[in-house]
Parts: sequence; structure tokens; C-alpha cells
Amino acid sequence: MANPKRVGVVLAGCGFLDGAEIQEATCTLLSLDRRGAELVAAAPDVEQMHVVDHLRQAPAEGERRNVLAESARIVRGRIRDLATLSAKDLDALVFPGGFGVAKNLCSFAVEGRAMRVLPEVERLVREMRAASKPMGFICIAPVIAARVLGADGVQVTIGNDPDTAAAIASWGARHVERRVEEIAVDDRLKVVSTPAYMLGPWISGVAAGIDKLVSAVLEMA
Repeated sequence: MANPKRVGVVLAGCGFLDGAEIQEATCTLLSLDRRGAELVAAAPDVEQMHVVDHLRQAPAEGERRNVLAESARIVRGRIRDLATLSAKDLDALVFPGGFGVAKNLCSFAVEGRAMRVLPEVERLVREMRAASKPMGFICIAPVIAARVLGADGVQVTIGNDPDTAAAIASWGARHVERRVEEIAVDDRLKVVSTPAYMLGPWISGVAAGIDKLVSAVLEMA
């Protein structure tokens, strides 16, 4: 029997407005587990950009939270500091989405096309690419692939949002439109993406796209 594939899942906190999108993260974990993959959850040990009250959908003034500690909520504490993870530890890597990706893993939410990627995130993506290991990017997370691998002409989808697609193209990447239950596959660079809650509107379509993404990533691993 073959050894299970070790798949890194990088989380950006807990909650779609300031962290990882919980449904996307859970669908990813479920799809991986059903296929017998070994989960390696990780998150950066950094402070969130801000904390959002998800009931009021407004910033919670004076609150501070840590991305690693919040991400641990989703995986029942089975998580490691992203700084300790490298491509040699993994067969594949997946980034669920959520505004935390655009706020905590990179600065797209604030800086748009001038965005910077968190150094530890960029390091791991570049290591995976150098090792020719597959990666999956969900929801808004494809902006990280586009920013880091734009010079390689990576192909990704975030659905059909024109402003985000234009930003992706500005970095040299190629955006393709996809529906929520569809994926975009860059066979050359081993990058798979799906729109998820960039389109929604609810969990069934999102889950279908994520399941296809996980299947494609594992097939490449």
C-alpha cells in the first residue's frame, strides 16, 4: 500500500472577514481526508491585520488576535508555525480562501496590485514550485499564486471578478473564467484553482469545486 500523500493546508485565521473561510477550509480538509491524505496544517505566527465582528460585519475596535492561534480552532489544535514547514515536508500544498488571505497572508486587500506576499508564504510557494510539487489555490488565494508565479505565466481563476482578474494579469499571470463548481488547471506549473466564495452563493457549489481541486492536486502529487 502506498504511503499517504502529505498535503499542507495553509490557513489565514478563523472567519471569512478576517481569517480563513471556515467552510472552504472544512471542505478542503474533508476532501483530503476522504482520499486518505495526511494533513499538515500550518499558519503564520503573526498578528491579524484586524479583528472583525462577524455578527455586525464591522471591525472590533481594540481587539487583537494571532493568525496561528485562530487557525488552530479549525484543525482542533493540530497545526504548526508556517516558518517550520518546507517543501521537503510535503507532497502538495493547498490554500483555502477568506479575506484573511488578502489581509494576513498578503496585502491585496489594502494594496491591490502593489500587494506584498508574507515572506514565509512566498518562500513556501517558491519552494514547492522549485520542487515541481502541486499546489491548489481557493477563492481569493489565487492572487498569491499570480503574484509569486506571475513571471512564469501561471494560469488561475478567481471566477469572473474583472478588477481582481485585471490585477492578476498585471503581474504576468493569466486569468480564466470558471463557475463555482469548476477548476482551472495549469498542468505546466502544477497549479489548480477554483472560485469558491468568490462566486458562492452557498456551500454545495463551493464544496463541489473544492473537491475537484483536491482530486486534481492529489493526482499530480
